[in-house]
Parts: sequence; structure tokens; C-alpha cells
Amino acid sequence: MARKSPKLDWCIVRLGEDMNWWVQEISDKIQWDLDGLSIIDPRQVAHIIDLLEPLHDYGFDPDIFESAFYAFRISENLGDGRVKLTRSRDTLLDTEEQLFALPDILDDATGPYADFIDHISNLRIQLLNDSIDFKQELTLDELEEEIRDEENNSFIEGRAVHTFTEISAILDYVPAGFELDDDDEDEESDEDDVDDVLPDLDVPIDEETLQEDETMRWDDDDEEEDEEDEDGMGTNLDDDDLADDEQKAPRRSGKRS
Repeated sequence: MARKSPKLDWCIVRLGEDMNWWVQEISDKIQWDLDGLSIIDPRQVAHIIDLLEPLHDYGFDPDIFESAFYAFRISENLGDGRVKLTRSRDTLLDTEEQLFALPDILDDATGPYADFIDHISNLRIQLLNDSIDFKQELTLDELEEEIRDEENNSFIEGRAVHTFTEISAILDYVPAGFELDDDDEDEESDEDDVDDVLPDLDVPIDEETLQEDETMRWDDDDEEEDEEDEDGMGTNLDDDDLADDEQKAPRRSGKRS
């Protein structure tokens, strides 16, 4: 259900080195603190909706999910890894449009987003107790303690916890030493999507700003190794030997699978 918030009309988001989107500017500067304010991109929204599917059998309430987020659509590509978003009155569950989702965290303790976190945490515990034969039933306190410890470690390391990370940690939670029957299938699906890091936006993202990211420099290392290999072969083999080797050995693409 769409909510009225006349001051929250637009926001400018940037793509971080962690490949997540973070809010850089927002129209309602008085109520919203931009320090570590994250926003879920369209592909992450779709993934969360998939993870929520098993909870429907345990009483999942779609209205709680819709109330927990403000929906935004893409308005303009500003370059340098930044995109301007404007408010959308569409609901996240009932539209095919690619929407970003900003969590309603104006009240951390009792607000709509906090209610959503409590809701999915309780349902995840019900699902786990129903699916795994524990000697003693799993409790909500155990889930919250483990999630809280992971978040505290991130804060100690100076890293803000992204909303998508927080939600998926709950929806994927399984106690250490146990697993669900569909865990292997989920891992295979994640491996298939490993190349789909950026959301499929309607406007192009300036990739030049991402080339300096430490996590993306392995391509350059591979190219340097290829050049060294080619130079080394050129000093020890004549042209006939090189021609024979090219026929025997497959070419390297220079890309990691």
C-alpha cells in the first residue's frame, strides 16, 4: 500500500565498491540520516521475493513487506556510478517495473522495517523447526544472537551493513551443523548468477568508475601473465614450433570462468 510522504520525492544513489547501492543525497534531508543508508536494487528485490516464497506457508503477510519499504524508479543516469531515483506509487509485489526499495528506518525500534524484520525472523524459525529434527527447538533468540554477532563484526571493521545483507542473512539462516534439503540447489543457482552483479538498469552505468575497484583487478593480472607467457615462448621457440603449439593447444580467452 502506497504511503504519503510529501518530502520524500527523490534520492541519488551511488554504486559502492561492494557492488551494493548506497544513498548519497535525498530530498527529505531533515528526517533521513545518510550515514550508511543503503537501498535495495531491483535484482536484490527480486531475490528477496524468491526467498520469501517458502514463508507463505507459515503465514507471511505481504502488507508487512510492502509497508517496510519506499519504492523508487530510475529517473536519470548521472554518471560516475550515480543514478537519480524518484518515488513510485507502485507496490513491489504487484508490478513488473524494476524498482529500488528504500527501507523505512525512521524508527529503528518500532517502525515498519523493524516489524518486517521481526516478522520474517519468526517465520524463519518456524520453517526451520518444521524442516529439521532438532533435539531442542530452535529459538528466535538464537537466530538474533548469531545475526547480531555478524553485524557487530562488520561495524568493528568499519563496514556498514547493507539492508540486503541483513534480510538475506535471516532468510538464508540455518544453524551451524545443519542444512536444508534445498541448500545445494540454492548454491548452484547462486553460482549461475555470479556474473550478474549489476542490476539490469534502463540507463547505462559508467563502468569507468568501477575499473579501479580492487576486487576487479584480476583481469589485468591475467593479461600481464599472458603477455609474459607469450614473451617467454618467443625467446625459446622458432616460428615453426609456435605454429605447431598453436595447433595442439587451445587458446586462452583471458577470462576466468
